[in-house]
Amino acid sequence: MNTPTTAAGPTRATAISALGLRKSYGDKVVLDGVDLRIPEGTVFALLGPNGAGKTTTVEILSTLISADSGEARIGGHDVTADADAVRDRIGVTGQFAAVDGLLTAEENLLLMADLHHLSRAEGRRRAAELLERFELTEAARKNVATFSGGMRRKLDLAMTLVGRPRIIFLDEPTTGLDPRSRRVVWELIRNLVTDQGVTIFLTTQYLEEADQLADRIAVLDHGKLVAEGTAEELKRLIPGGHVRLRFTDESHLHAAASAFGVATRDNESLSLQIPSDGSIANLRALLDILDSTGLRAESLTTHTPDLDDVFLTLTGAQNAGTTLPAARKESNR
Repeated sequence: MNTPTTAAGPTRATAISALGLRKSYGDKVVLDGVDLRIPEGTVFALLGPNGAGKTTTVEILSTLISADSGEARIGGHDVTADADAVRDRIGVTGQFAAVDGLLTAEENLLLMADLHHLSRAEGRRRAAELLERFELTEAARKNVATFSGGMRRKLDLAMTLVGRPRIIFLDEPTTGLDPRSRRVVWELIRNLVTDQGVTIFLTTQYLEEADQLADRIAVLDHGKLVAEGTAEELKRLIPGGHVRLRFTDESHLHAAASAFGVATRDNESLSLQIPSDGSIANLRALLDILDSTGLRAESLTTHTPDLDDVFLTLTGAQNAGTTLPAARKESNR
């Protein structure tokens, strides 16, 4: 089947969609009208503090629990009316590795193959393939209880792939891992998307993880999506970006302060901090002013808000009573 195209290029089919998802437990509202649209073959990251509703979102989309209202579709199938078809297409990896420590790595994979009703021969082929892909072949016949956290997480992800799912939910997949093991898991996730076109729905509290992996990121707070976009789009929502110019003497600093107008001057360090959105056009305009005035800066450094700034600003807004800037959402249609 041909992929539909637009003037901007090919349009991806929708892997995951949700409209108006709501979920409460008694008086506690966990999700309050969540809308999502995630294209096939992409990584989508859902960020939010503890209790924001991330895991509840995954549980609804993966048919583990039902929403109170709203609708969701996975690979075109309704999660409520066609739950079995949804389960056939997805894999789920939770916050903690769901492996049996009393079994070997190979036995864990063969058990999962049985659950997927693979023949004995196909199950063994699939287990061997995944052990090799995840670099666990040498440890295949060792009890999982002896594995490091990183090895257990790799095996857990391998078990998720036994049924060849096209959509994978990873609920905080690198919780508790050391930085080296975390980066190994990141590379495995990238390969699933680039080599096999798998769609990844990722929840995480590691902001660097979302920045490194996600094509699009949404921020969930108190059950509501407060922003959505690419990492760069979200960073541009937050004020505080600037260019810092350092000069060799006070006269140049004074002349630059006069030329730029809106800037913060630091006489002690002979530096000038100029508001900037970090764009190339903005930086070029700044350099043009320096050239036209004949001023020479000793150094120039740029600072743009990172996802830490985005996260702290957006998820703190309800408590602080501030008004959030509206996120720019790009249509994937």
